[in-house]
Amino acid sequence: MGIADDAVEVRATGWRTLAALHGLIEAALEKELVREHGLSVVEFTVLDALSRQDGWHMRISQLARATALSPSATTRLVNRLEDRGLLVRVLCADDRRGIYTELTDQGRALYALSKPTHDRVLEETLATAAHIPELASLADFLHRVPARAE
Repeated sequence: MGIADDAVEVRATGWRTLAALHGLIEAALEKELVREHGLSVVEFTVLDALSRQDGWHMRISQLARATALSPSATTRLVNRLEDRGLLVRVLCADDRRGIYTELTDQGRALYALSKPTHDRVLEETLATAAHIPELASLADFLHRVPARAE
């Protein structure tokens, strides 16, 4: 194997490690967020993304990027969250074709309740991953990343 092949293999191994850690974290989050709050991981991701916006709103195309979903899947997700009273759609004042999604009071409250669960499960899962040889170095790296002020 040449140097270029070695570099490709190193990147591929890193990608497989990242995917394995992501799968472990996502499964743990899904289980606890659904059990404790009736929220899927992707639903929590929408509430989290909206909570970080000035004015608490985003275009659906922005939500699609934040959730890594297709535009049609994002629209279906927004419909479900709107039906549950967690967000509303608002017409853009500057561009009548633009539609924003915005958290409702109920959505903000559910986010506030579910965020500690999310953070706890994330921390617990990273601690578990630190004891899995294939994941330990990545979990350790993530623990060393400095927290940024919110």
